[in-house]
Amino acid sequence: MNSTTLKALIEAGAIKSVCIVADGGVVHASITTGSGNSQPATTLKGDIKTWSTIDSAAKWVRSLGIGSMKLNVAKWRPDQRTML
Repeated sequence: MNSTTLKALIEAGAIKSVCIVADGGVVHASITTGSGNSQPATTLKGDIKTWSTIDSAAKWVRSLGIGSMKLNVAKWRPDQRTML
């Protein structure tokens, strides 16, 4: 779900929740719609949108107008480098 689609769903009130998931050294956002389907946020090219820090992911979610989100850090390793 890219940011354009996400903005339209937010305006329609179709977003149930957003969860920022930190896994290893990579952070991504998981979006749950009103129907219960969960999908990662994606780029316009269709790749999963990732960040290197939790605060940068939170800033992106907040910039969309979402003020409440969950945070899952069960598999987070802030010292781990990502593979290219």
